[in-house]
Amino acid sequence: MSKVRVHNLAVSLDGFATGEGQTLEAPFGHAGTRLMEWFFETRAFRSMIGRDGGSEGADNAYASAWAPGIGAEIMGRNKFGPQRGAWQDEEWKGWWGDNPPFHTPVFVLTHHPRPSLTMDGGTTFHFLDATPAEALARARDAAGGLDVRIGGGPTTVRQFLDADLVDHLHVVLVPILLGRGVRLWDGLESLEDRFTVEPVTTPSGVTHLTFARR
Repeated sequence: MSKVRVHNLAVSLDGFATGEGQTLEAPFGHAGTRLMEWFFETRAFRSMIGRDGGSEGADNAYASAWAPGIGAEIMGRNKFGPQRGAWQDEEWKGWWGDNPPFHTPVFVLTHHPRPSLTMDGGTTFHFLDATPAEALARARDAAGGLDVRIGGGPTTVRQFLDADLVDHLHVVLVPILLGRGVRLWDGLESLEDRFTVEPVTTPSGVTHLTFARR
């Protein structure tokens, strides 16, 4: 069976994977870009946005592993955009412009479904009010035997971990303190019992933690 994977989920030393006060201009709230500075310097990221150059070391190796073998993604609504509650503007097409980097079906979990949205480059957003297991079944059907990526944010990843649906988890521990925001680890005591955990610290100062299902 295909695997369920999480990649490049950055977390502060105090456990926050996003800051407080998300807006259109600040996708990570008061955290700004601090959680993802390691990623922005990589060749993988620069290639994603159509630019040359970037680092080619260990950070890039981890960053570039997110795409190969993926046939569909599941994300929470607030990775798609900053709106809460009923959709006020269905013209909003997400953070990534007309050609998002996913190039697969993407299932957006929301209590307010809306019509699917087809973008350039092979990305189609489907909006589901579903449990993690139900969403995963839909994504696997769409993935054609390839793996399914849980794209975030932290609340969505935590729900899939709590339901024991994740096979591969890549967390990037960033040496900053945020103090507030949305935490990843709450309610996941003894998570390490389900996984083999491997840490790798890189010159950028982050530690990549890879959790592989036992």
